[in-house]
Amino acid sequence: MILAINNKFNKNGKSSTYYKNNSQPAFGGVEKEFSKITKLSDKFLKSQENLSHTRFIQGTLTNWFPKAVLSRSFIDFSEFTFLEFLESCIFYFAAPFFGENLFKKGLFKSVLPQKVKDSVIKNTAHSIEELKKSNLDKNLKNRILTTKGGILLACITVPALEYALGFAKNLFTLKCFKVSDFNNVANLNKNKTENLEQQKRVETHSKKVLLKSALVSLSGIGAGLVLAATGHKSKAAQKFSEILLEPGANISKLLQKAGLKSKKTDNFLKEYLKLDFNNNNGKLALSKGQLAATCITGLFGYSSAAKDRGKLDYYEVWTRVPLVVLYTIFGSSLLDSGFKKLLASKGKYPELIKKTQEGLIQPVPQRKDLPEIAKKLAAKNNTSFAVEMEKLIKQKTVITGVPYLFSLITMGFVLSAVSRIWTKYRYNHQQKPQQTLNLNKQQLNTGISPVFKGFGLIR
Repeated sequence: MILAINNKFNKNGKSSTYYKNNSQPAFGGVEKEFSKITKLSDKFLKSQENLSHTRFIQGTLTNWFPKAVLSRSFIDFSEFTFLEFLESCIFYFAAPFFGENLFKKGLFKSVLPQKVKDSVIKNTAHSIEELKKSNLDKNLKNRILTTKGGILLACITVPALEYALGFAKNLFTLKCFKVSDFNNVANLNKNKTENLEQQKRVETHSKKVLLKSALVSLSGIGAGLVLAATGHKSKAAQKFSEILLEPGANISKLLQKAGLKSKKTDNFLKEYLKLDFNNNNGKLALSKGQLAATCITGLFGYSSAAKDRGKLDYYEVWTRVPLVVLYTIFGSSLLDSGFKKLLASKGKYPELIKKTQEGLIQPVPQRKDLPEIAKKLAAKNNTSFAVEMEKLIKQKTVITGVPYLFSLITMGFVLSAVSRIWTKYRYNHQQKPQQTLNLNKQQLNTGISPVFKGFGLIR
């Protein structure tokens, strides 16, 4: 289905966005002619069109599945399963859920005046740039801007939840299995002894962090409601909202003023430091900047929670999680870019991989754009639409799937295996001095000097 989109605003603030379905009659039902492999490939491609769904699948496969295969104990399996699925839900679905359903349609709508309520809510998904270019009333624009800022401020709940997740995991393991020592979780310690003082420390600290996270969330929601209700009257509040929503764009402007002009840098900052929601047909959708902020917050939460359970847990977090964070934020984009350059250099898939005049690789068309390309190719090559469509789906599956699978293997199994090997090595390295000390004590207790025994004087 090809959607021709026309975005305009009328003076009442109601979006006149309309979707023109100009191809469904010609293309409907063509999927029935596809092979089973093509149908599966098509489902995979469609899942890639939504950032939340794409990253959820990638994150779960990359982080949970390899750990499940390489799990060190039932406790280890239970706690990372608890962690990974909750974490994936927070990463990829919490911000859209809170922003769209709980805040936009609920709390924030209730603090707006009746006469502008519907107009403001209907336009909160539009970007700042779109609002500036619209012909809306100036006061209404300000209300939309500060409401957007308020909703985002309230969404501090999401990184707060992510920071607290590591502590919630510690409590889960302690309450369900009576275990707080990471050596026992990872099945490193043979005697499985537990330190009661450590258990108390883990429980107390975890509960404190969970309480603080709840208070931070409530503070963010309260501040956001105030900003939405009164911010339109203050230029400072409007500027604050603009910077909060798009810090990357504002940093880019400062760099340009300083004479540092780079299109690549500007695009990167605008994409990965954009905290505003993406617009998904008028609904608030996850942006890459929001995902990055939540992931980085989670890293420091895990680090702090790991300290409570021992040095080995802390070291394992910093061995593995920073790389997982980078992968979660960027996905397989770096590999994807390199793979597309390789295909372009060999002249592969010219209908999908094209270069700009500057020699840069253009974005590969999305799944929803393929029918229109297939229609043109069918007319050009005197073939059927179904044949061309199936060929394009297979080509795009290769372009998307190869970096995806490579990332799964390297970031999933290899990283999980390496981190576990390092943890085992560190544990054994720590045990050597203690084992030597115990041996010396045992020899002294029997009246035999380890020095004499070392020289072979006593056998």
